Amino acid sequence: MKNKICYGLLFVYLVVVIFILYLNGVFTGEVTDMVNLIINGVFLIIIGILFAFSTISFARINLFTGELMAAAEQMQKEYKEAAGKSIWPVYQDKKDMFGMDALKTAYAKYRMRMKSYKTKRGYINSCDLEEYINEELLERVGMGHFNGAMSGTLTGLGILGTFLGLSIGLGSFNGNDIYAVTDNVGTLLGGMKVAFHTSVYGIFFSLIFSFMYRSLMADAYEKLERFLHVFRQCVVPPAASEDENYAAMLVYQANMASSMKQMLELMQGHAAEQTAGVERIVNQFVEQMSQTMGVNLQKLGGLLEANGKAQQMYAESSRELLQTAAALIEGNRANQEAAQVALERQNIFATQLQAQKEKIAQTCDEISTDISNQLYTFEQMRNLYES
Repeated sequence: MKNKICYGLLFVYLVVVIFILYLNGVFTGEVTDMVNLIINGVFLIIIGILFAFSTISFARINLFTGELMAAAEQMQKEYKEAAGKSIWPVYQDKKDMFGMDALKTAYAKYRMRMKSYKTKRGYINSCDLEEYINEELLERVGMGHFNGAMSGTLTGLGILGTFLGLSIGLGSFNGNDIYAVTDNVGTLLGGMKVAFHTSVYGIFFSLIFSFMYRSLMADAYEKLERFLHVFRQCVVPPAASEDENYAAMLVYQANMASSMKQMLELMQGHAAEQTAGVERIVNQFVEQMSQTMGVNLQKLGGLLEANGKAQQMYAESSRELLQTAAALIEGNRANQEAAQVALERQNIFATQLQAQKEKIAQTCDEISTDISNQLYTFEQMRNLYES
C-alpha cells in the first residue's frame, strides 16, 4: 500500500486544485477577483512542478525496493532448493541480479571485493554487502537532497503568498476618509483572500508531503534491511576457519623457503663461472677501446697541448695589458692630483684678487672724499676773499 503513496500525493494535489478553482468561481462562471485567481494559479503550477519531480523520485524508490524484494524472494527460493547451503557459487558471477543501474554497479563492486579475498582453500575474509547497498545509496537514488528540502520550500511558498496578498490589498487601500475606506474594503479583502489561500494550501501541502515522504522512506529502509538479512543468511560464503588459514600460511611459507633454497644453490653453483665471464667481457672491452681510440687519443693530446701553449701566450699578453693599464691609471691619478693643486692655487689667487679689488675701491672712495672736501674749502675761501 505504501508503494503507491506517490499516487496519493497526486490525488491530494488535484483535490486542492479543484477546490481552489471552485472557491474562485471558475466552475460557476462567477470569477470576482481575477488577480486572486492568477496568483493562486501560478503558485499551484509551481507546486505541481515540484510534486512532479517528487513523484519521479518516489517511483525510483519503489523500483529500488521492488528489485530488492524480488531478489530476496529469489534467494530464499534457491536457498531452500540447495538444502540450506550457501548459494554464493551461483551469485559470485551473477550479473543480472538487478536491473537498476545503481544496484547493478554496487553489486559488481561487491563481487570484485569478494574475489580479492578468494584463495585455493576458500575465502580468507568476508565483506558485508551493506558497504555498497545501503541507506546512502537509497537516498541518492530517491533524490533525498531534493525531497528533504521540499517541506520547507512549500511552507516558504505559503508565507510568500501571504505577504504578496497583503501587499496587494494594502497597496490599493486608501484610508483618508470614511467613504474611501468603505470603497477600498473590497480590494483589501481580496488581497487577504490571496494571503489566506496561499498560506493554507502551502502549509497543508507541506504537512501532507512530509507525512507521505517519511512513510515511504520508512518502508524503503525496512525492505532494504530485510534484503540484507536474507543475503547474509543465504548467499554470503563462509569464511575459512583460523586453523585453515594457519595451515595455508604454513604451506605458503614452506613453498617460499623451497624456492629461496633453489635460488641460493643456483647462485652458488654458477658464481665462479659468472665472475670469470664478467672479467673476460671487461678485458675485451678495454682492449677494443684501446685499439679503436688509441690514435684519436694521441691526436686529442696534441690538440690539448697546442691549446695549452696558446692559453699560456694569451695569459702573458693579458698580464702585459694589465700592467700597461695599471701604469695608465697611475698617470691619470698623478694628473688628477696636479689639476687639484692648480685648482687650489687658482682659488687662492682669486681670493687675493678679490681682496685687492676691495682695497682699491676703498682707497678710491677715500681720495674722492678728500678731493670733495678740498673743493668745498676752496669754494669757501674764494667767497670770503671776494667779499
